[in-house]
Amino acid sequence: MEKVDRYIDKIKSWKDETILLRAICLECGLDEDFKWMHPCYTFQGKNIVLIHGFKKYCALLFHKGALLKDTENILVQQTENVQSARQIRFTDKVQINDLKTVIKAYIFEAIEVEKTGLEVKMKKTSEYEISRELEQEFENDSDFKTAFYNLTPGRQRGYLLHFSDAKQSKTRVSRIEKARPKIFDGKGHNER
Repeated sequence: MEKVDRYIDKIKSWKDETILLRAICLECGLDEDFKWMHPCYTFQGKNIVLIHGFKKYCALLFHKGALLKDTENILVQQTENVQSARQIRFTDKVQINDLKTVIKAYIFEAIEVEKTGLEVKMKKTSEYEISRELEQEFENDSDFKTAFYNLTPGRQRGYLLHFSDAKQSKTRVSRIEKARPKIFDGKGHNER
């Protein structure tokens, strides 16, 4: 796919590893696409894996990795808030070559997960904790509360995670204050 070719041409790190992971995905019969600014591999239109590079490693991200058996104990949950996706991380081509058979087995298992229609049970927005600072803000300003609950569930979760991630109360208050204009504009935490 031309977009993936251009992506690989432009990347400065993990080029050889990306090329190798791409070949493995294609050998497994996946269709190549380009989503979220990265090479993405699908089965019958369903996302299976994504290749992406970070500072210290490159990774093969399984969209429904939480449903895989992980018999080799190599899947990594990026952060505690990632519910579905899991990564296999690599620091060089040798690692990828050594794990090629395992990688293919995980890809085939991920394809089977899609074929059977399994879904990851996602935590509902209502299950996320609302900080006492945000509760206080809702009590003080009902328009703000309304604007917040008019956001999509994903945007609400983004803010709840951003606010609760702060360790100190004054930082949570500051984050809420800075977010007010975006919330009233119906925008998510990472939107401009």
